[in-house]
Amino acid sequence: MKLTEEQLAILDWKEDCTINAVAGSGKTSTIIEYAASRPAGARILYLAFNKSVKEEAVRKFAARGLTNVTVETAHSLAFRRIIPGSRYKLRARGYATHETAALLELSGDGDRHTAFIIANHINKFVSYFCNSAARKVQELNYTEKVFDPAARLFVQRFYPAILEGTRRLLAKMERAEIEIIHDFYLKKFQLLSPVLPYDYILFDEGQDASAAMLDVFRKQPAVKLIVGDTHQQIYAWRYAVNSLEKTGGQRFRLSASFRFPADIAGLAMAVLELKKELGPYEPVPVTGLGKPVKPRSKATIARTNLGLLLHAINYITENRKLKHIYFEGNIHSYTYADDGASLYDVLNLYNGTKERVRDPLIASMKDMDELEAYIEATDDTQLAMMTEIVEEYGNEIFDILQKLKTLHTGDAERDKAEMIFSTVHRAKGLEYDTVYLVNDFISKNKLEKQLKEAEQNKQPVDKIRLNEEINLLYVAVTRARHKIYIPENILPETVAQTSHIQVIRNKDTENRNGNKGIYTPKTSAPYNRAAAKEKVWSVAEKRQTHKEAYQSWTPEQDEELIYLYETDNSLYDIADHFRRTRGAIMSRLRKLGYYEG
Repeated sequence: MKLTEEQLAILDWKEDCTINAVAGSGKTSTIIEYAASRPAGARILYLAFNKSVKEEAVRKFAARGLTNVTVETAHSLAFRRIIPGSRYKLRARGYATHETAALLELSGDGDRHTAFIIANHINKFVSYFCNSAARKVQELNYTEKVFDPAARLFVQRFYPAILEGTRRLLAKMERAEIEIIHDFYLKKFQLLSPVLPYDYILFDEGQDASAAMLDVFRKQPAVKLIVGDTHQQIYAWRYAVNSLEKTGGQRFRLSASFRFPADIAGLAMAVLELKKELGPYEPVPVTGLGKPVKPRSKATIARTNLGLLLHAINYITENRKLKHIYFEGNIHSYTYADDGASLYDVLNLYNGTKERVRDPLIASMKDMDELEAYIEATDDTQLAMMTEIVEEYGNEIFDILQKLKTLHTGDAERDKAEMIFSTVHRAKGLEYDTVYLVNDFISKNKLEKQLKEAEQNKQPVDKIRLNEEINLLYVAVTRARHKIYIPENILPETVAQTSHIQVIRNKDTENRNGNKGIYTPKTSAPYNRAAAKEKVWSVAEKRQTHKEAYQSWTPEQDEELIYLYETDNSLYDIADHFRRTRGAIMSRLRKLGYYEG
């Protein structure tokens, strides 16, 4: 391969270095060439961020004939040092909230609801400690990681119980009384201050390293190279620390992207300009050198599981001749929270059929209002997402999810998919010819609103999270090789539409047929959703907004509904027109024999 001057400068350097590489700049290729240019017989360790990156790197180093390179993840290194021959038994996933509450016999002042909230924060505190460089739990202040006002008040009130519970849970793992989690053995590895037997250590995707991983890396006597993209750090929720800003050595940059053309590069730079709202920001030069491609793969990328699932549901209901779709990762993971609660559990709680709820946490809730209170006290975004879907689609969820699974093609037939769906986290490291962004990313208006509200309420601003929200949009934008479709309210003001950048108009003013509003021969006025488009609805408010959702239909409304459906209006617009949920529209059309799902 022909190397750029930036790449050649890195290969010539003999000491520690840090490389900030923009999306699509060939950083993995640079690392491989760096390893190939080291002295023969040099012992080289390549540290990958996760298992999938590790497996890809093994193939690439083998193809280059580099047999002196060992490829590992931080967890695989730690596993071999800590687990074999020990008393520890490894747990496949973390402890669910109800499991932690039971293990620690939490009372919550006699309130089971409170005990679950305490357990939720204990699990988060354990993760925070295990991913930190701290040697003792007491060195950390978990409250500093809680920014939601309701959750913060709860943590402040019950901090002694949360701290004591965190120490007890870790002690139980240490004594092998309970199974240990993956982060636990990584933490033990870090606390041992291991010296690794390598001459060179190459750390890829370094921006997403935890403080524990970085502590091990920095203490090694080997020549150290760390590479990543400062603006692709999207794992702060896993306590990543943007290691590129915390390492020493000579600093290099890879600024030319071979993935996308110049105008998409300009869009990426404009997205990063949002960081000026958070404080001093040094502009990042991104040069787009991507060559024209024949578009084949199409992907829809969302910020959240909720945004993606809602968009996928809308896509399959609006495209009636669709044959194949594909979800990056396991499609079932989009309907389950990390704790194990499923969308069906929330739906059964919503319907009042608690006897069908399998998840102990959801089963402990009296009703949806109590679940909402739990969500607010824990800032549990995944349960909030599930609640939103249940409120919107009701019992139509069963048939909708079945249709999604029927249309979903297997991994071996991924190329058949007419649309690939992915969250931005799952799309990281991947690229697609055409990308459609879901309207759930940060925008300038949303950012300014959050900063203003924090100032008015005299609340701390979670600048780390807001910075990551901008990074998430940057990562999503830079997945596109040829063309990107971006909602108009997300598009930076300085960016114009081009042949490679297409603007998705707001559905409040223009439906997918290009008509202004919804055409109907009747006189009823369409519901104006624009005033609430930036609002986050609570369960109670959502119910109030859609209180007419399942009221009886009149013959006149049925006639109007059939007309709107047959004239190819979207379910989104029809639902807004009738002030009902999309689930209610689907249900009525099904009863009238016009919708088979």
